[in-house]
Amino acid sequence: MRHLVITLVCCLAALVGFRESSNLNAEQPSDAKQQVLKLEDDWVTAEIKHDEATLRRILDDKLLASFGPNKPDDKETFIKDVLSGAVDPTESQTLTDRHVIIDHDTAVVVGTDTLRGTKSGAAYELVARYTVTYIHRDGRWVALAEHLVEVPKSK
Repeated sequence: MRHLVITLVCCLAALVGFRESSNLNAEQPSDAKQQVLKLEDDWVTAEIKHDEATLRRILDDKLLASFGPNKPDDKETFIKDVLSGAVDPTESQTLTDRHVIIDHDTAVVVGTDTLRGTKSGAAYELVARYTVTYIHRDGRWVALAEHLVEVPKSK
């Protein structure tokens, strides 16, 4: 009987220790939020610099990206579009008004993307609202879906 009690106590202690170490290794929502926001910033930089390797790392193989009412692009089409043409040294993107929801292995970000640059010698500015869904896969966050809609200019 004494042997059984000792075994039971050891099993309980091991279980409590396992739960505590699992909780220490568990990603906290605030950490996940910061990781996703950094990933978005890296994504913007990769688009501006035409950094294909970084885009491939950030975008999930199942990515769907839609822009307004247009048919969604898959990962390869999206990357091809980003890389087309020369790098525009005047181009910039600013992400603002970002709201992040983290739920287990899924993150959703809704924000505003202001794109500035020069096209045919003229400066332009495009403001869009966006929603991106990220998933935590194989130990890292990746973008699964993106939807962008241009914000109409005020008159």
